[in-house]
Amino acid sequence: MLAIAAATFLAAATPAAPPARVSIWVTAKGTGDRLASKEPAAFEPLPQPDEAFPTVIVDPAKAFQAIEGFGGALTDAAAETFAKLPRERQRELLEAYFDPAKGIGYSLARTHINSCDFSSASYAYAEAGDVDLRTFSVAPDRRFRLPFIRAALATAGAPFRIFASPWSPPAWMKTNGDMLHGGRLKPEYRDAWARYYARFVEEYEKEGVPIWGLTVQNEPMATQTWESCLFTGEEERDFVRDHLGPALEQAGLQRLKLMIWDHNRGILYQRAKAVYDDPAAARYVWGTAFHWYVGDHFDNVRAVHEAWPDKQLLFTEGTPASYDPATVNDWKWGEVYGTSILRDVQNGAAGWTDWNVLLDERGGPNHVGNFCFAPVHGDTRTGALNFTSAYDYIGHFSKFVRPGARRVAATTNDDDLLAVAFLHPDGRRVAVVMNRADADKDFVLWVEGRAAKAKSPAHSIVTLAW
Repeated sequence: MLAIAAATFLAAATPAAPPARVSIWVTAKGTGDRLASKEPAAFEPLPQPDEAFPTVIVDPAKAFQAIEGFGGALTDAAAETFAKLPRERQRELLEAYFDPAKGIGYSLARTHINSCDFSSASYAYAEAGDVDLRTFSVAPDRRFRLPFIRAALATAGAPFRIFASPWSPPAWMKTNGDMLHGGRLKPEYRDAWARYYARFVEEYEKEGVPIWGLTVQNEPMATQTWESCLFTGEEERDFVRDHLGPALEQAGLQRLKLMIWDHNRGILYQRAKAVYDDPAAARYVWGTAFHWYVGDHFDNVRAVHEAWPDKQLLFTEGTPASYDPATVNDWKWGEVYGTSILRDVQNGAAGWTDWNVLLDERGGPNHVGNFCFAPVHGDTRTGALNFTSAYDYIGHFSKFVRPGARRVAATTNDDDLLAVAFLHPDGRRVAVVMNRADADKDFVLWVEGRAAKAKSPAHSIVTLAW
């Protein structure tokens, strides 16, 4: 089935006569180039690449996973910071992130069910003991978050996908009686908690915010000082199989993309296996979500992709550092993002979402003091926006690689150059090349017996489209 779908896609996507020129955009350290358009390069005949010259080889005939999108998290903190900015800066931020023509065209976003650490206070949607969810209300989200999400949706247009993750059930459903500090879901509340997800989706859609997917639990192995809840792999399997999957079906929400794990790459394989080896649980699950906080472990992404090729992978959260005004504009943050996006996608991820899209001048607000870095910081005292290199690095993917594109084969013969490539349904091809070395690199893009010359400046990221 997958092979037939890929073949059909390739037949529809491959143009009869590929373009003779390559459009180029560059972001480079120590220059003014930030997603800067450069002089196009021309394809010239080259039957075989030169092994001794830096080369990026792209084979559009070998297509892999479809891309769902690139984006970030629309949290309470992002929304509250946004609300405190002057109207002109609000418009600037919306266009910068979500407008596909004027900005970098985010097409995928995450939000949270109940509060998370990046909320100004801890809250839930249902009162204590209300297993029938009669008191369920998303009223806390109406002040900042829902207006912000609706503004993002209006700016982005279609396609724009939103998935939601819970950090914790309400305190009364948990063994520790607290939304914070870990704890576990009490067995007697499993059905009520499962119906809670469905109710969230229904209420958000009444507010004009369609939900595309859900994760079962944010970081289910971390006891945090903020909202958190623990699940073993077997507990998550049983909850999905016996409670959450059936509750979504009963609510007519089986269309939702349900994702397990939503934690780090380190034991990604074991957590996927715990659920996928049970067909009764696996049938409800679209894919596995993951973060980056404990080591890179990019090979683990590939291992899961190879073991369960019918299931998807999605990077759902990463921030590289606690907020520090002295280092917020360091170039290295862009390279951290670029490396992760490129390697995760090259190993099978169908999309990639950053953590908070916007934070304030302290890296918050945050009700437990867990202040963090974001690609854009808004100074709520002055109204100024600070776009870091991370914004531009993400933009080299989100702006040029649109939902529905497929990753295609791409390799390099130079250890300093990382590359990934894509084919869109209309035949447009895109390659992203990243140079983390201290020296400029001249290279060629080699495709089907033709080559185009390009330059990858030191510490840069380059997008090529043809």
